[in-house]
Amino acid sequence: MVRDDCIFCKIANGSIPAATLYEDDDFRVILDAGPASRGHALILPKQHYQDLCQLDEAVGAKVLGLAAKIGRAMKSGLGCAGFNLVQNNGEAAGQTVKHFHMHIIPRYEGGPEMVAWKPGSADAEESAEIVGEVTAHL
Repeated sequence: MVRDDCIFCKIANGSIPAATLYEDDDFRVILDAGPASRGHALILPKQHYQDLCQLDEAVGAKVLGLAAKIGRAMKSGLGCAGFNLVQNNGEAAGQTVKHFHMHIIPRYEGGPEMVAWKPGSADAEESAEIVGEVTAHL
């Protein structure tokens, strides 16, 4: 399904122009309009899925391979030292457009710190509690 009220559906299907790095029957990969770094791109499925939990499994199975292909091209073409894959689900996680998408953010030596956190800790009791809460819903 493609939604008429979704900006990413419109971009992915060519109704709204964007700087396109790659396109096939299932995806369009575009440069992000508000890049975190030079070359920051978005993988957009052409069909509408609100988030990862709604993503079709067959489409989802293709996302990481496509991200690797684009990441390799970024390393060769842009000379970045690495890249981050970021995929947000829900407002609390930073998802601002309710259409599944994956960010590919090139990282350059000496560039700014981003997509980082300070590791916390969890004791064995808390870990067991979390395992129980999650596995009960699998």
